[in-house]
Amino acid sequence: MMVDTVVFDLGGVLIDWNPRHLYRRLFDDEAAMERFLAEVCSPAWNARQDAGRPWSEAVAELVARFPAQADLIAAYRERWTEMLGGAIEGTVDILRELKAGGARLYALTNWSQETFPAARERFDFLADFAGIVVSGEEGLVKPDPLLYRRLIDRHALVPERTLFIDDAPANVAAAEALGMRGHRFEDARRLRAWLIGHGLL
Repeated sequence: MMVDTVVFDLGGVLIDWNPRHLYRRLFDDEAAMERFLAEVCSPAWNARQDAGRPWSEAVAELVARFPAQADLIAAYRERWTEMLGGAIEGTVDILRELKAGGARLYALTNWSQETFPAARERFDFLADFAGIVVSGEEGLVKPDPLLYRRLIDRHALVPERTLFIDDAPANVAAAEALGMRGHRFEDARRLRAWLIGHGLL
């Protein structure tokens, strides 16, 4: 079956989001920063905001547990935009080529509903998508298949005609389990070759 639809992840594929962009300014010691991001403002903690938990609640919870690091914890929300390193230009170029070629373009992202508006303001290429499903707005995160189903049903996608691009193997596997063809993103060069192989570039 001919492919005509491409679904992109955003963070790590089109947008360079990394809390280290901020916390390297706040820590003199790289090892201490890594401990903080592993044990205090951890990926699991951040994922709960991606699933819709309010940031005020998230920050209050950690400050109660780690009062000596209250300012560093608060910075995660107050200075969140400083975690955005910019667009991943090689992938943005591919996105725009796909749009010019007539592909249907969608995004499925694990992202807090409170912080996503700032990304929309900063990255004009997000307007190239016919639809974006944001985990925080849905109360679900990848790789939960229910979130993928929301995307499929809301935008009438045909999985067998859809390519899915994400930097997390578990997220790619979930898309493939629903019938999409998946690509684990590593760099724009490999992505371009994969899309050429599917006749979209």
